[in-house]
Amino acid sequence: MLKIRARRVVVSGFLLAVTVSGLSACRSAPDVAAYVGDEQISVDELEAAVAERLSDEYLAPVVGDSTDELTRRVLGQLLEAEVHDAAAGRYDVSVSEGEVTRQVELLLGDDDPEQVYEQLAQQQGATAADLREGVRQLLLRREIAAAQGGAEGLEETALRARYDEVREQLAQVEFGYVTVPDQATADAVAAELTANPAGYPAVAARFPGQYTLAELDSAPAAQVPPALGQQLVTAAPGTAFTVPVPEAGGVVVAFRAGTTYPSFEELRPQLEAEAGQAVEEEVQPLLADVRDDLGITVNPRYGVLGEDGRLAPPTGGVVDIVGDGVAGPSAD
Repeated sequence: MLKIRARRVVVSGFLLAVTVSGLSACRSAPDVAAYVGDEQISVDELEAAVAERLSDEYLAPVVGDSTDELTRRVLGQLLEAEVHDAAAGRYDVSVSEGEVTRQVELLLGDDDPEQVYEQLAQQQGATAADLREGVRQLLLRREIAAAQGGAEGLEETALRARYDEVREQLAQVEFGYVTVPDQATADAVAAELTANPAGYPAVAARFPGQYTLAELDSAPAAQVPPALGQQLVTAAPGTAFTVPVPEAGGVVVAFRAGTTYPSFEELRPQLEAEAGQAVEEEVQPLLADVRDDLGITVNPRYGVLGEDGRLAPPTGGVVDIVGDGVAGPSAD
């Protein structure tokens, strides 16, 4: 079941895993960080990419003086970019900068971009440029899936149909409450709100305090204030009732304004993420074939490729990149 989540959670989960696969370790040169098919990622290119990230105002303080892990991560990102470019060429797809920008804006939503980028640096060691590259690769995978007829769930009509399915599950109670000194006042305020629901802000302004909501709020039924509980959830829209709450210093007038739903556009990133899981299942085997055909070789001075597909710290000496018995000498 879909849940309403902060957009920043969607973004911060976006760059979690970069998989780097390889085939042979028969090529090695001290000035080459990795071989990707007929292409090379030079040590100079890798060091420049690392330096670029270290110039990022949010990432630099996180990395400090230890750059080994960052270097391995950056090399993995460069390799994955090469794999996606090769896959895009094989399946004749492309993604424009404008499309990347629109998707990034959709992911950010109303969040402050600077706060998001700071969070990415602290939690994942990623920069704004890394986010854009991650989005580019995501869109390329979707285009590849679409070219193979496996992205129907991401089409507009499919997303809207899914929205219609889950909309009621995401209903929220729209409510307010005002604390007044006595029951007589509470009865009068309840009658006033029931007669004129739109007047809630003005009524709340007359009784300011810790236990008064100045503006209407919305929450899932399970998260409404316990003191109001089920009575608020089942109240008819546009009605008010009173509840004595001694710890609040008087009588609470609870007002059920109605029911709110997240809009399609608000929910779209999560709908796309849900549909995207099926797309990933379709496209990952295709990317794996591209990696196999490229024959990626990583210079062992930067690490060894583990069974989980990530670069681990170097162990020195001969390195078996693929676990198939094909090994290459150290470049150190």
